[in-house]
Amino acid sequence: MTAIHYTVEAANLHAHLFQVTLTIPAPAAEQTVSLPVWIPGSYLVREFSKNLQNLSAQQGRKKVVLVQQDKCTWRIACHEGHPLVLRYQVYAFDNSVRTAWLDSQRGFFNGTSLCLRVHGQENLKHQLQLPAVKGQPNWQAATGLSPIKTDKRGFGLYGAESYDELVDCPVELGAFWSGRFMACGIPHRFVVVGALPSFDGDRLLADTQKICETAIRFWHGKGKQAGARAPHKNYLFMLNAVHEGYGGLEHRNSTALICNRSDLPRQTSPHRNEGYTTLLGLISHEYFHTWNVKQLRPDAFARYDYTQENYTQLLWFFEGFTSYYDDILLRRAGLIDDNTYIKLLGKAIAQVQQTPGRHLQTVAQASFDAWVKYYRQDENTANATVSYYTKGSLVALCLDLSLRQESQTLDQVMRGLWRRCQGRPMYEQDLLDELQALTGRSWQAEIQAWVHSTQDLPLREWLTAQHIRIEADTTTMAQRLGLRVSETGGFVQVKTVLRGSAAETAGLAAGDEWLGLEVGAKGLGGSWRLNKLDDLPALLGRERQLIALISRDKSLLRLPLTVPEQASLWQLSVPSDRANSGWPAV
Repeated sequence: MTAIHYTVEAANLHAHLFQVTLTIPAPAAEQTVSLPVWIPGSYLVREFSKNLQNLSAQQGRKKVVLVQQDKCTWRIACHEGHPLVLRYQVYAFDNSVRTAWLDSQRGFFNGTSLCLRVHGQENLKHQLQLPAVKGQPNWQAATGLSPIKTDKRGFGLYGAESYDELVDCPVELGAFWSGRFMACGIPHRFVVVGALPSFDGDRLLADTQKICETAIRFWHGKGKQAGARAPHKNYLFMLNAVHEGYGGLEHRNSTALICNRSDLPRQTSPHRNEGYTTLLGLISHEYFHTWNVKQLRPDAFARYDYTQENYTQLLWFFEGFTSYYDDILLRRAGLIDDNTYIKLLGKAIAQVQQTPGRHLQTVAQASFDAWVKYYRQDENTANATVSYYTKGSLVALCLDLSLRQESQTLDQVMRGLWRRCQGRPMYEQDLLDELQALTGRSWQAEIQAWVHSTQDLPLREWLTAQHIRIEADTTTMAQRLGLRVSETGGFVQVKTVLRGSAAETAGLAAGDEWLGLEVGAKGLGGSWRLNKLDDLPALLGRERQLIALISRDKSLLRLPLTVPEQASLWQLSVPSDRANSGWPAV
């Protein structure tokens, strides 16, 4: 049977419209098509069909009636076995990694945003035709799909073995920078759009190559055949550099990334700044997903249901453990040292410590609730939930360091799971079985306490065992008060009030504008304008009591507030005489 065929044209750059033509060679008599409501890797129903317009169908020269069944599904009554052609447009103006974008500078799309799914024919071969963009002679095309017949700029015909593969290979269009390297014998390509002229592409390629080789060898050993055992035969990084943005989305042999263009390495600056280190961590994270969630995956993702939420309690493993290893692999690749790694780890611990929701929601519950909580964050998120990314990474840390006390490592567990679950979904029991097989004892109590309860993790115990120094850290005024604020234009706007904090006790609320203060419980120390929270110590002197002058819904409030002592946060450091246990470098 001939393949399901899509032609995607950049039809109107200024109107941000893709034109899609879908040809179904042998439709059913009552053929159903639908557009996904979510994209794997980003756990939120995003209703991509809201951007689909002007859908029509015909067989030969005859138009066929479409009947919409629900928000994203259509049924077509047609002649069975005769080619059916659907035409429609998709509005593309979301400059993220999750959907689609088109303007005069760049085009990008995920198949879940553009490609209608042909029900009953998902496992047939699919093809994607990418015509060259009119009026854009310098534009190229890049995708992880297998080329069938393409020109030197990448335009032409691509193939996929199924609908799942088709929509798991996003497409980048534009006059982008492109570079290539080999990692363990596997060809890799990196395309970057939006970079400044000072962008140091050679350094990005060299550092990314180190990350990829470290990851491949992590999973498949250091032998010459490591690359041959990897699940991908080529790989594509697509990076959109913008003024302000950050994120990534994993795919089977590619990833879409977005970062601040100021975070890119520069030819004029040989030093690796904090922003570039963060970008390398993102690259490491998404590449590690090639194994952990794209291949080793939960039962809920064994076959995606694109029509609704796909629930799992295991995101703490698939996202959290990936978050643990993203920085570990930077250290093992020699891109950061022990001190930098411990600093990054300290930030993760502080993030969890400043999340009251960790005492309300387990990390397994956070995984299940991702669809309604993690991706729909509001002023109460920190009080009601915990990040399965961050706490999940600390669960991995606790497992790794406790295993090392038994002369084993989490690395062995991950590789054991890879061997154990090849070709089938992974369950939590598989993790427990692998831990027991490695150590000869049950780990049920640890997983129950760390994953399925809200008690704090035993981080101090395991970090101390690794000779990591833990000291009280100096906190910001926002941390002491239990506030998250924005400070722009000389105004302090309250975004979040943390549960049980001094700010909550005083009655501050999200949305408040903190205008000023009166010093002392009775305001006898004077009245002052407040432009930023860190000005408070200078205004208060030795005084800890004040009256906050608040604007709420245009009403003026006077709220008595007591500034607490320093919050209890940790500062981690590596003593110069630390015994070398191999962790985190090995």
